[in-house]
Amino acid sequence: MLAPYASHADQSRGRLFPQEESHFRSCYQRDRDRIIHASAFRRLKHKTQVFIEHEGDYFRTRLTHSIEVAQVARTIAGALGLNPELTEAVALAHDLGHPPFGHTGEDALSELMQPYGGFDHNAQAIRIVTKLERHYAEWDGLNLTWDTLEGIAKHNGPVTGNIPYALAEYNEIHDLELHTHASAEAQAAALSDDIAYNNHDLHDGLRAELFSTDELSELPVLGTCFAEVDARYPGLNYYRRRHEALRRFFGILVEDVIDVSRANIADLNPGSVTDIRNAGRMMVQFSPTVWSDLKQIREFLFHRMYRAPEVVEMRKKVTDIIHELFPLFMAQPDLLPKQWRKDVEDIEGDETALARIVSDYISGMTDRFAIVEHARLTGQEPEPGLRASGPGHIRYEQRLRDG
Repeated sequence: MLAPYASHADQSRGRLFPQEESHFRSCYQRDRDRIIHASAFRRLKHKTQVFIEHEGDYFRTRLTHSIEVAQVARTIAGALGLNPELTEAVALAHDLGHPPFGHTGEDALSELMQPYGGFDHNAQAIRIVTKLERHYAEWDGLNLTWDTLEGIAKHNGPVTGNIPYALAEYNEIHDLELHTHASAEAQAAALSDDIAYNNHDLHDGLRAELFSTDELSELPVLGTCFAEVDARYPGLNYYRRRHEALRRFFGILVEDVIDVSRANIADLNPGSVTDIRNAGRMMVQFSPTVWSDLKQIREFLFHRMYRAPEVVEMRKKVTDIIHELFPLFMAQPDLLPKQWRKDVEDIEGDETALARIVSDYISGMTDRFAIVEHARLTGQEPEPGLRASGPGHIRYEQRLRDG
């Protein structure tokens, strides 16, 4: 049973292009399924979370991260009486706009795109699901419901000020009410993103030996988790010990969000999802104490993981790839695949439009495809640590180039 303030499928605001409803799936289930079957979703398998996709089979990729976010989001949605299918759809789609090489690739594209309206991965996700996925006969994009699009656009809160062009363009034809908060389902997806990456980045950092369990045990919350494990399982194997501690950490974050959000909702006493949107603040939140503790953990991860010397060195290498591919395609758009060259022909020499096409193309690349294409087009051998493609991968990339 859904709460009154949940997003009810029979009250959805519908799609830009009206469709007959399914006899056996709700509109939000259809959205979720379209996202899962999208090309952009599959490509997340080979996109960076923190470590370049080929650096280790056990590290998270952008795809496994998105799946973990969706799992947490469904749990929170169930506890709060929210719509699980809408929550899952937003969670699965929230990172579709990420370019290759994670936030490093985004930083590089943002710098290159400054003269042409910038680049923002959240806005790019909207561009992907409304324009760049071109599989259906009657429309571009996935024709998702307004409710799902709103969640993708605003899951982190209202979008005000300078709205990224990729979002502004779509909003002109399908008003997503960017000035308000999103549904509680979208807010649950946003907090689940925080929970998932704070947890799994600690896992991956330990596996990469960037820091030790002893160092983690000195951090807020985590110290208590390790102490509980040691008290219950004295002498436990190193790997099991850290897993048990991080499992407890994970649970603390989820339970904190559920408890705080329940209290926020009870205080507001919303009668509909509209009341959630107009509340003027996020309803799904961490407690101030846990949020403060998480900021210390994030600070630790920033210095010890995201800016570790070996990670910084890899950031420089992949930044160079993006910085060399972009001007190359701008100067020679005939190097783009043939289906992209048709878009170039339609813009009739508009430099900004060309830059946005090039940005769309590069941002859609997987890590390995960007590495292979850069080597092919520049004649440079991949830098040490970037040689990831065997014969099977090369055949796959050739098919992508040939369209």
